[in-house]
Amino acid sequence: MKAIEVRDLSKQYRLGLVGSGTLRDDIHRWWSQLRGKDNPLLKVGELNDRSQSAESSYVWSLKDVNFEVEQGEVLGIVGKNGAGKSTLLKILSKVTAPTTGTVKTRGRVASLLEVGTGFHPELTGKENIFLNGAILGMRKSEIKRKFDEIVHFSGVERYIDTPVKRYSSGMYVRLAFAVAAHLESEILIVDEVLAVGDAEFQKKCLGKMESISNSFGKTILFVSHNAEAVNKLCTSALWLENGAVKNLGEVTAVLEQYLSQENSFKHELSFKENSLSCGDDLVELIFVEVIDKTGNSKGVFTRDDEVGVRIIFEVKRDLADLNTGINLFNTRGNHIFSSHDGVNAGRFYAKGSYSVVVRIPKLILKEGSYSLGIALMSYKPFVIRANNENLVGFTITSMSVLASLDSSKYNGEVPGLVHPELGWELVKEEVT
Repeated sequence: MKAIEVRDLSKQYRLGLVGSGTLRDDIHRWWSQLRGKDNPLLKVGELNDRSQSAESSYVWSLKDVNFEVEQGEVLGIVGKNGAGKSTLLKILSKVTAPTTGTVKTRGRVASLLEVGTGFHPELTGKENIFLNGAILGMRKSEIKRKFDEIVHFSGVERYIDTPVKRYSSGMYVRLAFAVAAHLESEILIVDEVLAVGDAEFQKKCLGKMESISNSFGKTILFVSHNAEAVNKLCTSALWLENGAVKNLGEVTAVLEQYLSQENSFKHELSFKENSLSCGDDLVELIFVEVIDKTGNSKGVFTRDDEVGVRIIFEVKRDLADLNTGINLFNTRGNHIFSSHDGVNAGRFYAKGSYSVVVRIPKLILKEGSYSLGIALMSYKPFVIRANNENLVGFTITSMSVLASLDSSKYNGEVPGLVHPELGWELVKEEVT
């Protein structure tokens, strides 16, 4: 059974103005309606591409969006800032109306869109729990039955009789999520607002959403920039780009495609050629590249290859203490490891340019795409002189085509962040 059906959904805004537009625009709409013609303003406007300057005064925050969500499904919505994610959730929550298209929802909808949404600042936490429940159409007896559970989950028992205008943003989110998750709605909509909470509470919220989806069949729409959270919680994913649907399907496949595009780094970077700067008045990064074992620049490796990283930096004045480090990330944003130059740590560097090469051994990384960050630092005292993440990237593929055809080997995705080849030893024990 479909919990949500979205058909040809579009939302248009006029740039630089608050409101629907001008009197002239309203007259155009009215005159077209009288003659039985389409709204002329629907024929103008641009997709919401922030990388380009606007040529029209109208922009489509969403354009021809179509999707369905089954009852009990957990849909993750991903995309860059400005892709239309929040606008979509506001329409589904009936905070704003679409310009064209239809939305059908079956059941009560609880939304957590931004800090303080649905709360009255002058009312206490207790009063706001009952207010939110009433807005959802719940009876007072239903809210009372859930009240203690909501307060306990939120962790704000001590302040429950205090007006919420005195709450911190974290307390606001704690109580708001507790209300939205525990009151008896069929659809729960959660925006990136959980990022305001601390790590422990975020984990608690994800666990609660997973629980209510599995146990009670509640439909959840979850927007987050945390790909790992989306992958763990959601069963499917919707990728929005410039207000349009880029991909919709199984969560792992959509995330891999989305993150591969978001993290498509070149395997070499010249700071001078790209007019970039990374460093301070003593040290500056000049060039970073990924290389093979022969020293050639390369971006694609097999698991059986050693991956090298060459870092060129300039010391502008004699420096008594300098250390180089790398940080490796996968496409999901997980920090795989950090490594620092223990051989040359703390040595004296005379003014000049230097090249450092670090090598990642073979049979350590699993198949996938990776990005590298570089750090330069001093320890006496500790000063970070240069630190940039996601400068260059590379991809690890299967060891060989023949290996992928060998049916005796496991060819699925290996769990975990790394896939090391460890030393194994078999010893036959005597049975006594």
